[in-house]
Amino acid sequence: MNRPVRVRFAPSPTGPLHIGGVRTALYNYLFARRHGGTMILRIEDTDSQRFVPGAENYIIESLKWCGIEIDEGVGVGGPHAPYRQSERRDIYLKYARQLVDAGWAYYAFDTPAELEELRKQAEERGETFAYNYKVRTQLPTSLTLTAAEVAERIAAGDQWVIRFKMPENETVQMHDLIRGHVEVNTSTLDDKVLYKSADALPTYHLANIVDDRLMEVSHVIRGEEWLPSLPLHYLLYRAFGWSDVQPEFAHLPLLLKPTGGGKLSKRDGDKMGFPVFPLFWKSPATGETARGYREDGYFPEAFINMLALLGWNPGTEQEIFSMQELIDGFSLDRVSKSGARFQPEKAKWFNAQYMHRKSDAELAAVCQPLLREHGIETSDTLAGRAAGIMKERATLIGDLWDLTSYFFQAPAEYDEKQARKYWKGNNPQHLRELRQVLEGIDDFSLENTERVVHAWIENNGYSMGQIMNTLRLALVGAGKGPGMYDVTAFIGKEETLRRIDALLANLTPQE
Repeated sequence: MNRPVRVRFAPSPTGPLHIGGVRTALYNYLFARRHGGTMILRIEDTDSQRFVPGAENYIIESLKWCGIEIDEGVGVGGPHAPYRQSERRDIYLKYARQLVDAGWAYYAFDTPAELEELRKQAEERGETFAYNYKVRTQLPTSLTLTAAEVAERIAAGDQWVIRFKMPENETVQMHDLIRGHVEVNTSTLDDKVLYKSADALPTYHLANIVDDRLMEVSHVIRGEEWLPSLPLHYLLYRAFGWSDVQPEFAHLPLLLKPTGGGKLSKRDGDKMGFPVFPLFWKSPATGETARGYREDGYFPEAFINMLALLGWNPGTEQEIFSMQELIDGFSLDRVSKSGARFQPEKAKWFNAQYMHRKSDAELAAVCQPLLREHGIETSDTLAGRAAGIMKERATLIGDLWDLTSYFFQAPAEYDEKQARKYWKGNNPQHLRELRQVLEGIDDFSLENTERVVHAWIENNGYSMGQIMNTLRLALVGAGKGPGMYDVTAFIGKEETLRRIDALLANLTPQE
């Protein structure tokens, strides 16, 4: 690298952060860390009409949950503050006027009615209307008005915009770090608005270029939806005389629907039952809610691991990566050009892999809140131990309650199907005999209890399945759970006998 790597994630606070945006932030972060660079968070809030209260905090909280660390920017500060574009609004007009003075842009005073008339005329000719070199001289602009007329209209308070003056019939040669050589003829492009007097704010194109230059951004890594804007951005760098210091560009592939057709949307998640946002979101305007991966019970590291592989190929069979392993292995030349299909079941698979790898102490941290929600107070050691026993059967964090609840509370009721199957015939009497056997055991460890009980079953010629499932009905209340000796060793001798007594006293045997 010839200069320090500085990348930026620059979302607009127009709603919750889509997982496609999280992936963009992640790839920027991995690239920065891989090259010892700086990760910047800039909030691009110049579109005041689409601004949504709470969205900025949502973005910041989402990045923190994901483990994407910000070195400079909103919430952190830095040498190029402020990092909200709305707080930088006084900067941009100078640069817009600089382009006008250099002949790269012009003032336009046209009205919606004038533009509508030109659209109609284009439609009558069977053409698609574009505000370009063919029409800009037909409208009231600084290209058709005198300098004095322009000054008069501005002084009179007429609304105006500054548009980029797109060159005619020029091929713009560009390079994308993912897609390679790209070229576009300028005659296919329109004259984009750069600045609007109505709200005294720049559009994305001007603010983006100016801020990237002032913040010394070295690489722009963003979604492929911005690829059509690349010719304009190249030309803006040239117009400002910044071509020698313009960043390198990389446009990431889209995240596609599970069916493969089109960009992944909230509607797809609602229809198929999975989140498309990192955190739960509630719209302050409409009250509409959207599910989040955090609240659905995903580990942030599993979520990030899953996202990293949606568009990036490590070149090996490895699928489970720590954040450091992602940093060490990440490179833009292994990012795909084509869209990456999102697979909800694969997301669950990743979470299950992380669940299975967690230590008891790590599991205690996520299991304890579930236990407290159900009024159970216990030690981290016991919470972690219970979760550790059952983690191989869990996929999401929320599964741990259903899988471990019987370690902490006796059955309040008994599953009817299990009761009909096992609480009949000789089983109640055999359970009474088993109770006596258990009461006589001093060493209630898993291994010893299993040895003693199995010997008793074999000596009496009883059915192992009938005995153990009847015991399961007493201890768990349903046909689920781990091995019974895991449960007896965990809850101890007194609680084991108490639960057997409750079944014997409260449930009438089936006929």
